[in-house]
Amino acid sequence: MAEPTDVEGYLAAFPEESRTALDRLRSTIQAAAPEATETISYRMPAFKDHGRILVWYAAFKDHYSLFPASEAVIEALGEKLKPYLSGKGTIRFVTDRPLPVALVKKIVKVRLEENAARRRR
Repeated sequence: MAEPTDVEGYLAAFPEESRTALDRLRSTIQAAAPEATETISYRMPAFKDHGRILVWYAAFKDHYSLFPASEAVIEALGEKLKPYLSGKGTIRFVTDRPLPVALVKKIVKVRLEENAARRRR
């Protein structure tokens, strides 16, 4: 895949099933963080909050992932994340299963709180 220059370009490179899953994830993140802005970071779509990365997301052959890059998320949501955790901080979803919308919103809320706490320091 060529290096994407914007989120729409990134999404357009995937088959419809992957795009549909990513669109659902994207809209869930937007609903949880309506003030966040979209960008490409590390060749993946990401959302920023007050200039700091909130989450990244990406598609792969058989799944798509959310990358909160945060120990706070794992600590706050521990057992709820267990079925989706892959590696140290990757939250992995299977394309042919429903997105756990409430969980994604909680992840984003924890990240918003974490970013707000950093701004207050």
